[in-house]
Amino acid sequence: MSQLAALSLSIALLGGAATWLFLTTGGLLIWAAFVAWGCFFQAGGDAAAWRATLICNTLGAAMAWLAASVILAVPLAETLTLPLWAGLVVFVTAWLVCMAANLPIFATIPASFYGYASTFGVLLHESGRMSLDHLLSPGLDNAAIAVGLSMAVGATLGYASARGARLFMARSPDPA
Repeated sequence: MSQLAALSLSIALLGGAATWLFLTTGGLLIWAAFVAWGCFFQAGGDAAAWRATLICNTLGAAMAWLAASVILAVPLAETLTLPLWAGLVVFVTAWLVCMAANLPIFATIPASFYGYASTFGVLLHESGRMSLDHLLSPGLDNAAIAVGLSMAVGATLGYASARGARLFMARSPDPA
């Protein structure tokens, strides 16, 4: 079995099972898991990529949470207009995400922005989620928690699919 065929089979099996599990249990976001899954392979598809994906996706989700919290909690939006205030807050938090890459543990900047963008995707496109009540919730109503957990599952599925591909390749007969 070719490497691509083995990886395709492994991803398909785990992707189907993950979709069923996410849709039957509720609360986690299958699309965010798939974003992190792809991020894992983009980061190298190995144990180091798994760690980088987990850590940097979480950093991004946390920075988006911080940005949303500041946008809502600090009343400068009334003075500056909301688009300007939000733009300034995103400017600062995006700069912080990039500068965090000075620390090797946060060096995978794209993974951080996947977490950042996914969290804002939930906040801005799911009705009612962009509120301090939701942002301060200790459960899956909090976008940063829902995205962070979903992406952690996705990164782990990426790692499992890479390992599964190696198992499929080891067990397939040599084409002769």
